[in-house]
Amino acid sequence: MELYIVWFLLIGMLAGYITGRLTKGSGFGVVGDLVIGVVGSLLGGFLFRLLGIEAYSLIGQLIMAVIGSIVLLKLVSYMRRKGV
Repeated sequence: MELYIVWFLLIGMLAGYITGRLTKGSGFGVVGDLVIGVVGSLLGGFLFRLLGIEAYSLIGQLIMAVIGSIVLLKLVSYMRRKGV
């Protein structure tokens, strides 16, 4: 169980780093991007399960986490513009 948590955090942090590079910097800084990656990996898992898609490999989980992080950044950007 502890190893699962460590892998989850590592994948989430790597996803945050990749997302920060893909979006040319989100304005959250390195630590913020890493947190966005961890939260985005949760969101990505939720969204993929809604679609009936499972990711079993490390690369699949990383892709899922990156997609979730990008969606999360878009949501945060939208909420910032609306003033919420």
